[in-house]
This record gives sequence, C-alpha cells and structure tokens, in this order.
Amino acid sequence: MSVQKLLALLTMAVTISAIALPAQSLTVYTAGPGTLSRKLAAGFEKKTGIKVDLYQATTGKVMARIEAEQANPHADVLISASWDTARDLDKRGWLAPIQSANAAQVPAQLKSDDFVAQGVSALALVWNPRSGTPEPSDWRDLTKPAYRNLVTMPDPSLSGTSADLLAGLQAKFGDGAWKLFADLKANGLAVSGPNAEALNPVLQGAKAAVFGGVDYVAYAAAADGEKIKVIMPASGTVIAPRPMMILRSSKEQAQARAFIDYVLSEEGQRLVADAWLIPARMDIPGHRASLRDLHLLPQNDGDSQGPRTAILERFADIFGNR
Repeated sequence: MSVQKLLALLTMAVTISAIALPAQSLTVYTAGPGTLSRKLAAGFEKKTGIKVDLYQATTGKVMARIEAEQANPHADVLISASWDTARDLDKRGWLAPIQSANAAQVPAQLKSDDFVAQGVSALALVWNPRSGTPEPSDWRDLTKPAYRNLVTMPDPSLSGTSADLLAGLQAKFGDGAWKLFADLKANGLAVSGPNAEALNPVLQGAKAAVFGGVDYVAYAAAADGEKIKVIMPASGTVIAPRPMMILRSSKEQAQARAFIDYVLSEEGQRLVADAWLIPARMDIPGHRASLRDLHLLPQNDGDSQGPRTAILERFADIFGNR
C-alpha cells in the first residue's frame, strides 16, 4: 500500500472516530443560585466525564443573551427562576421534549412534556429579631405602627416572584389586597429593587422585615449566621418553581437529557436541598418547610400576561411609580 493511501485511510479513520464520539461538553445557562449551579456541574462532570460550561446571571440577563444568540445558539440547557419563562419558550416552539425516569416523583404541577422543576422556592416574611419589633405572623402585621418605615419589598416590576405574590393576594382577597398595599404604603413600605436589594437592609439592621422575601436566600443567610427568621404567612403564600429546559436548537440533546437526569437524581436533588430550595422530587427530604407544609395562595395557569400587566399598573399607581 502506498504512503498516500495509508495516510488517506488514517485520516478517514480519525474523522469517523471523531463523528462517532459524543461531545464532551455541555453549555448550561442558569439563573442562580451560583453555588448550587457549580456543584451540579461538578457532580455531573464527575459522573459522566462531560464538562459543563456555565453562564450564570439573572433570569432577565439569561433570556436577553438567548434572544441575542438566536442566529447562533450556544445554550443546550436553560434553568430559569421563572416558570413563565418556560411556558413562553414552550409556546414559541423553542424547547425539546424532556423524558426523564427520575421525574417520576416530581408532582404533576412541577413538570410538563418540555420542562421540569429543578427545585422550588416560596415567598415569606423575613424578619430581623434584633429590630425591636414584634414577630409578625401574617402579611398585614407589617402595616402596624411598630413597623413604620421599617419594611422593604422587592419591586414586582423587576421580580417575577413578587409579581406572582401580588396576583396571589388579589386572587384570594380581591380589593382587600389593594387595601393591604395602600396601608403598607401609608406605613412607609420601601419598594427596593430586586430581591437582594430588599433583603440587604434587613440583614444590616436598617430595616425590620421584608414583605415577600425569597425564602431560600434568607434560609441560606440564616444558616451562615445572619440574625434573621423566615416566617411563612398564616394566610398563604406563593411558590416559584425553577424550570429546567433543553433548547431545541441544541446539538447535544443526549448530553442535555443526561444533565437533566442527573439534577433529578437522588444525588442532584440532595444538592438542591442543600441550597435551601425545596427539592422537585417529593421523595427527597429538604432542610426547611416542604410543599406539603405550605399554605398556598391561588396562582395563575400560565395565561397571565394581561392580568399581570394590570396588577403591576395598579401597584405602580399606589406607590407613585408612574
């Protein structure tokens, strides 16, 4: 055999081998928590040998990047902090079906054919016991004179979960919800940007409580030694499932499904629990109140854009933001 033919055969063999081998990297875009994302990526790589390239940002920034990359998509898996994000992308036909045996223990309301929850958070009263204020037990407690000018709230125009809370309170109490917010306004409620900006003054002792704080962030801060308490309101709250999706544009569908399987495995769900989220799987214990323990307000079925806009406008009217 000539040298030229031998080189040609070797080149062909290498090419065929490269085609046959699965890709050894996966790109995951995720909206926090950052420590959890890194632990899941490391655990998956250890199990499979597949490297995970993470892009970590807020849901808004993640979605802006995905929109900007439409002509040349990079993401294989998307993890959002907003269930509405998954519904929207599903309606647009951007998602590939998810089939995971590990989703069998995930409740029906936390999964669909095309997305499934990684874990769940809830909104709570986050109170600083050193504030000199009485411990609250329900939303309306924060309208009392003892809390005057000492309460913060995430801005619902910037926080999807805060907007969900408005909708849930309106669904349960009707006009009583808006009387509640008018009373909070009169008592000096500060609407303080996204979730972290609402929580920080309470951690620092400048404020006494957050109305509608994201619970897993507060639980984690308390576990790190911060003097705060997470209180689930007696009249009910809302949950925020964190959907995982596989982009239809991904060229690594098998690896993406393997990543979803890992996150929903017992090992992956324990990592979710360690981040103070409620595991998506009902058979994995968490470190805090479970879904079964929560008294929930009504939440929308996904056809909420019109009502949500009206709710945000009414909130803005009360707080003079437009």
